[in-house]
Amino acid sequence: MGNHLIIKHGTIVDGTGSPAFVGDVHITDGIISAVVPADEIPDHDSSDAAQDPATKVIDATGLLVTPGWVDIHTHYDGQVTWDDLLAPTAWHGVTTLVMGNCGVGFAPVVPDRREWLIGLMEGVEDIPGTALSEGIDWDWETFPEYLDALEPRRWTMDVGTQIAHGAVRTYVMGDRGAKNEPATPKDIDQMRVIVRDALAAGALGFSTSRTIAHTAIDGEPVPGTFAAEDELFGIGSALKELGTGVFELAPAGVAGEDVLAPAKEVDWMARLSAEMGRPVTFAMIQVDSAPDLWRELMDSSLAATAEGADIWPQVAGRATGLLSGHHTTYSLFDAFPAYQELKAQNLTSEALYEELCDAQVRESILGWEPDENTAKSLAGAFDRTFLLGDPPDYEPGPDRSLAGIAQANDTTPLEVAYDAMLVDGGRGLLYVPILNYADGNLDPVREMFLHPRAASGLADGGAHCGVICDASMPTFMLTHWTRDRSRGDTLPLEMIVKKQTQDTARLYGLSDRGTLQTGMLGDVNIIDYENLQLESPYVTADLPAGGTRLVQGARGYVATIKSGEITFDDGQDTGARPGQLLRGAR
Repeated sequence: MGNHLIIKHGTIVDGTGSPAFVGDVHITDGIISAVVPADEIPDHDSSDAAQDPATKVIDATGLLVTPGWVDIHTHYDGQVTWDDLLAPTAWHGVTTLVMGNCGVGFAPVVPDRREWLIGLMEGVEDIPGTALSEGIDWDWETFPEYLDALEPRRWTMDVGTQIAHGAVRTYVMGDRGAKNEPATPKDIDQMRVIVRDALAAGALGFSTSRTIAHTAIDGEPVPGTFAAEDELFGIGSALKELGTGVFELAPAGVAGEDVLAPAKEVDWMARLSAEMGRPVTFAMIQVDSAPDLWRELMDSSLAATAEGADIWPQVAGRATGLLSGHHTTYSLFDAFPAYQELKAQNLTSEALYEELCDAQVRESILGWEPDENTAKSLAGAFDRTFLLGDPPDYEPGPDRSLAGIAQANDTTPLEVAYDAMLVDGGRGLLYVPILNYADGNLDPVREMFLHPRAASGLADGGAHCGVICDASMPTFMLTHWTRDRSRGDTLPLEMIVKKQTQDTARLYGLSDRGTLQTGMLGDVNIIDYENLQLESPYVTADLPAGGTRLVQGARGYVATIKSGEITFDDGQDTGARPGQLLRGAR
């Protein structure tokens, strides 16, 4: 009769945007075989599946039942080759991920460019190069060979990938490509063929980066940053030829480095999308230098779509925020000479904590008198640096800033910061929102999500290991936006579930998942919604070669189910690895 799983009496939010309802979800051999509303369930369920002793039944009474999350913006391109868990993304109900974003990846590659690609990924995405060097086996050269290397692997979730401009350009053009020299017609044609072959082999799209904020470890911008239209449109013709794939990018000016660039970027994106007949999705974030620019970009995307393009600004559910701690890449005290000397000793966590607790050490650090420019910079940071707290607060008000707390307690912001970072044995964290927080709140983010062209993304799982931990975004979308927000209006639960299930799946052509409907993949989250809670992020040294990273868990996921198999039971890894490589749209 096959393998059966029945989730009974749950509150079903099916991913379509329809109102929640109570009912049962039946999964047979990894596929949803029935979704039955409560009023259609017989008083005595005598179905064959229910009576089969091999059938597993989960009582979801009082629990939320949703599709598994589809996270379209991650950077696990190296980690997938050595890690079958894919945490921290796996801890947050994600059952499908897409990697290969922002123009960085590891195929195609010639042997003498492997370390250079590692340096590119390290520079752009802050993934320790030593971990990548130790962890990647490099048993491929071409992109189809990269997919072949991933094919036999199994993970907690399905994995799809895109082919990255940085790798393609360097493979074709060598040093000329790496240094962003103009591509010749021959170069462009070779890149087109490589991208076409990658799509034919199963790539879900092509990605590029055009922001000067993205640089390799040697300081060089990502190959393709300054690519001319003939190069972009030439590569795009591969997507048109095969009628598949998404064109993804981090556009020029995305980090606020050029407030005039984004509008120009949307113009060529619209023309490219219309010519390809394929979707284009780009990172869009509110920047301090032009806090209302995002509205223009949203409206331009909508207007372009009305004229035949398919443009999706990709937005994040919260501010992009740096975490400041004693074990993170960034610390508020980095400029302080005594602190620099202490960190240079490479002490153990315990020894560092003991030193920082010493009164004389404290005085040597806090007693430093910075020069005028440094003092001005620090003063500016005090209003924009907040206590993260436990549970973490990602929409803090002025009263949680270093300046606000210092004023309320008749102390100094630096003393507040020093004490806060000593919490939990010196593992306390400060939160510094740098993007999406120009207004001091998340009202603009809410408005973004209400726009019809908004795509939910930018969680960056696997990336920014030492300073940002946003892989928890799918959980935050539920806790903050549908339940806990206190500084403004919330968003409908059904809408938020749809945004990160059906909508993200359909954007990447994955029509076999994202909703709880008959015939769809049995990818399901069972959630104790009332008690769902983000845990505090922390630093762990679990990458190859002892590499460190920030991770963050959650409480309240009763079960995460991938293709009918329970991968996480009450937050604990079951060891099941049903996730496979995704080859192309379906």
